Amino acid sequence: MMGRDWRVAGGVRRRLVVAAAAMMTAAVVVGVIPGSQGGAAAQEARQGGTLSIILQPEPVTLTPSTNMAQPTQVVAGNIFDGLVTYDFELKPKPALAERWEVAPDGLTITFHLRSGVKWHDGKPFSAADVKWSLENVWKTIHPRNKSLFENVTQVDTPDDATVILRLSKPSLPILSVLNGVGAPILPKHLYDGTDVLNNPYNNKPVGTGPFVFKEWKRGEYVELTRNPDYWEAGKPHLDRLLFRMIPDAAARAAAIEKGEIQYAPYNPVPFRDAERLAKLPRLKVDTRGYEWLSPLLYLDFNVENQYLKDVRVRRAIAHAIDRAALAKIVWFGYAKPAISPVPSSLVTFHNAKLPQYPFDVKKAEALLDEAGLKRDANGVRFTLTHDFLPYGDDYRRTGEFLKQALKRVGIEVTIRSQDSAAFIKRVYVDRDFDFAISYNNAFPDPQIGVVRAFWSGWLGTGTPWTNGSGYRNAKADALIQAAGFEGDPATRVAQFNEFQDIVLGDVPSLPLLELNFFSVYSSDLEGIVEQGDQVYSSLKNARFVNAPKGN
Repeated sequence: MMGRDWRVAGGVRRRLVVAAAAMMTAAVVVGVIPGSQGGAAAQEARQGGTLSIILQPEPVTLTPSTNMAQPTQVVAGNIFDGLVTYDFELKPKPALAERWEVAPDGLTITFHLRSGVKWHDGKPFSAADVKWSLENVWKTIHPRNKSLFENVTQVDTPDDATVILRLSKPSLPILSVLNGVGAPILPKHLYDGTDVLNNPYNNKPVGTGPFVFKEWKRGEYVELTRNPDYWEAGKPHLDRLLFRMIPDAAARAAAIEKGEIQYAPYNPVPFRDAERLAKLPRLKVDTRGYEWLSPLLYLDFNVENQYLKDVRVRRAIAHAIDRAALAKIVWFGYAKPAISPVPSSLVTFHNAKLPQYPFDVKKAEALLDEAGLKRDANGVRFTLTHDFLPYGDDYRRTGEFLKQALKRVGIEVTIRSQDSAAFIKRVYVDRDFDFAISYNNAFPDPQIGVVRAFWSGWLGTGTPWTNGSGYRNAKADALIQAAGFEGDPATRVAQFNEFQDIVLGDVPSLPLLELNFFSVYSSDLEGIVEQGDQVYSSLKNARFVNAPKGN
């Protein structure tokens, strides 16, 4: 890797270092791009083979423009390149943008695009595609980016290789969302003038990435093949990615152990199986590659529910849950108790001095009594239905843990299971639920992944993983809006501290655990984890050490 020249005016640079993650750092990068390998190493890389991958559950769509579900992004990161990608320190690195500059006042960001890039259908990629995607997807329908790009007032494309964003106010988080799934660039020639939400290419995507969509056989697999015209010479190494849907956890573990599956992200097997598999010389269990995400498990209360609309009831439930025991018993230590909706991994923004809800059954009982919800002759105060995220056994077992915890304080819980599409519709569209567990990725800045769970502007849109509780608080909304436009990092920290205090006091959504996901993969693989956003990025660097695997 050759040297890098970070060109930012001195005063601005000092402020941005405080902001962390080099959000608005102007980069000029020369030489081999991150993750690439030059000289003999590239020539010696073994080419070919099929990599079989666990994809669980089955995605609803394959394009991350409106649906940010985990399985969608795992596939899409191999099809769509972004303007940048992220290293393990979450600093942006060149991808479709070879370099970029940020004006000293933070009101102009200029991207210089890589030349010679083609869409998978052979059409040339250009600045027009970036401009169209920002104006028609990122600013309008994307679940995370609508507020982030709100103050982009104009997008100039003086030529096919230059994109200039002009902002009314600085937007510090922008450079933290520009990878292939964070800010997906769609082909203008296939989407312009169409209904983006229902465009058929959402399920047969055309990108610029290292792998090309070939087939989606529902209930069985998604197949991608090597892009022969990929812009990075010699990449990808593999001929094919085969994402297989195996709903049963035991069957997934068996397929991994037998070598039928060589890569399995996102806690693909129960924790006990992970401990056993990690001892096998043919397999590795790895928690790297999730750094960009900062995932947080939370419990959404439907604040319109006849019981849960009372903040005393929500606080009582918070006191009734032993989060340390949940982390140890259900998540086998691959998690730790969360004390804020902003995870502790976001060091700059996390407020560790917030009022807490320690495990206290007597306090929970007292709050429920105060709310007038007395036990009946059977010891039951009221009944709730719980919906858990249908992403595997860990979430179902979390639901069982919550059921037992709430039974101790007189709340009877019925657990309801469904597939991903039904869960999304029930919670975010129909709002036909009492309380539900899910997780969101916080990403390097709360403006990206945290505030969407609380901003009232998302209500009524039916957008997955945005304000499932139905929460409305004018002061919280104002802080969210202000932080989105604030150019001073210290002021933003103060705004997010106040935001955390408000929403944790109202507790429409209860932070449960900061998750630590793991992947399982064959020790016969190289280049499987090479960056901080790996799990949502491409496997272009992955290769088999020994003879390439067959079908």
